Amino acid sequence: MKIFITGGCKNGKTSFAQELAVKLSGNGPRYYIATMVPVDDEDRKRIENHIRDREGQGFITKEISEDIAQVKDLEGTLLIDSVTALLANEMFANRCPKKAFDGLAEVTKSTENAVFVSDFIFSDANLYDEYTEEYRRLLAETGNMLAKECDAVIELCATNRIIHKGGEKLEEIL
Repeated sequence: MKIFITGGCKNGKTSFAQELAVKLSGNGPRYYIATMVPVDDEDRKRIENHIRDREGQGFITKEISEDIAQVKDLEGTLLIDSVTALLANEMFANRCPKKAFDGLAEVTKSTENAVFVSDFIFSDANLYDEYTEEYRRLLAETGNMLAKECDAVIELCATNRIIHKGGEKLEEIL
């Protein structure tokens, strides 16, 4: 089963994604694919909290900040946290952001169980510079692709779970 989780920052997406990945994997291997490249103390603290949160849950952590297609051959359940950071890494490091999109598309086709986490950054009415708007457009395009390819789509808003797709399949694992 493939699950796409989206929502605002700090709404519990990662904790919920971990819970789902553990249930999906059963006794099989589970991988936490960490995509964030820390740039400040707040990022480092967030990473430390995520590491502490998954202690004892049997995750094998792989830090992959670019070229996500390399995880497509891993046997087991993947938790990719986050699509937002992955796209930023590919785009802002003068790489091709399409590489993130294409890599995630490969992963959805080759992996039996995966949970994808992405931030929802589209609700403000501000207009940003052209480069930032391009990032937002590409993140939306990537989210749309994942929503189409995944069996279930869940939005977290103030820790409330809004199931947009696949509710009946989710009931089996929740």
